[in-house]
Amino acid sequence: MAQNIHPENDEKYIGLTVNEGISSPPTVNPYLHKTRKKRKQYTSTEFVEGILKGDRTILSQAVTLVESANYEHQLIAQEVIEKCLPHSGKSIRVGITGVPGAGKSTSIDTFGMHLIGSGKKLAVLAIDPSSERSKGSILGDKTRMEQLAIQENAFIRPSPSAGSLGGVARKTRETIILCEAAGFDTVFVETVGVGQSETAVHSMVDFFMLLQVPGTGDELQGIKRGIMEMADGIVINKADGNNIDKAKLAQGQFRNALHLFPATDSGWKPQVLTYSGYYGTGIAEIWEMVYQYIDFTKENGYFDFKRNEQSKYWMYESINEQLRESFYRNPEIQKMLTEKEHKVLNAEISSFVAAKQMLDIYFKGLTTKK
Repeated sequence: MAQNIHPENDEKYIGLTVNEGISSPPTVNPYLHKTRKKRKQYTSTEFVEGILKGDRTILSQAVTLVESANYEHQLIAQEVIEKCLPHSGKSIRVGITGVPGAGKSTSIDTFGMHLIGSGKKLAVLAIDPSSERSKGSILGDKTRMEQLAIQENAFIRPSPSAGSLGGVARKTRETIILCEAAGFDTVFVETVGVGQSETAVHSMVDFFMLLQVPGTGDELQGIKRGIMEMADGIVINKADGNNIDKAKLAQGQFRNALHLFPATDSGWKPQVLTYSGYYGTGIAEIWEMVYQYIDFTKENGYFDFKRNEQSKYWMYESINEQLRESFYRNPEIQKMLTEKEHKVLNAEISSFVAAKQMLDIYFKGLTTKK
């Protein structure tokens, strides 16, 4: 006889009965125990074929490979980029920057819809700032591009800066090549805001646009001279309602300021335009300015010259990045870093001596391998 699991039901406990409980309910997710289906691993040839056909899913996966820190992923990514390179270079690359609150993402949404309406295919590459503490990113640019996000002829890809601006800038340049090979004839690169990232973005685009808003006090005070000098066009957003007079005042201030700068290498005189993203006014004039710049620089040869200079710049940047990674991945250096850091913090040796000692060992190791 099976043992009674409820001793309370024994005859000596008169009047007390405990009923059997129900069996354990099934797990909320009945498929939890099943292994997740693995995503298909494409070869470099399959990636290239999919990209050239304009398959956005394959393009997205290829961009993920480019952004990956995995060594094997990087090998495939570089092979894909190499094969896509002959099919790239036919787009207009536009960098868009501005102070926080200038409406960069909203403007991209508005500009993008204007371009798609005229039959263009647009790729938007937005560098999203990462938290210095958690290293996480919100990647919320897509949420502010409501109209563009649902368009078939638009591809939006936010990328976290992850604390390494140089790294993400290089990967953004490689992503441009993939997008161009996929048939996108216009590429926007949105920066994290006025600061260090502008130099990196300027070195990968044809036209550099600075967005500004009126009525924030001294319009010129918050903009670094270096950013102004890089701009091929300044666009004042929110020129509507009570802001129209303020926008015209800001337009005059920027035009006067630009006259004080030396002539640009391209020979182009940067223009200052106003527009309203809310009412959609002034958008056609902005793109007329961009196309005028492209035609102007193509006629005088500066367009091709600049792209060649950019390619050379990124070659040296890639060398610097690879050397840095090779140094920090070196087993001997990894063993020494903590020790040297401890000595520097305790003022036993200077920072420069510690760096030189480690570099000497690193280069000595390279010589020994030969």
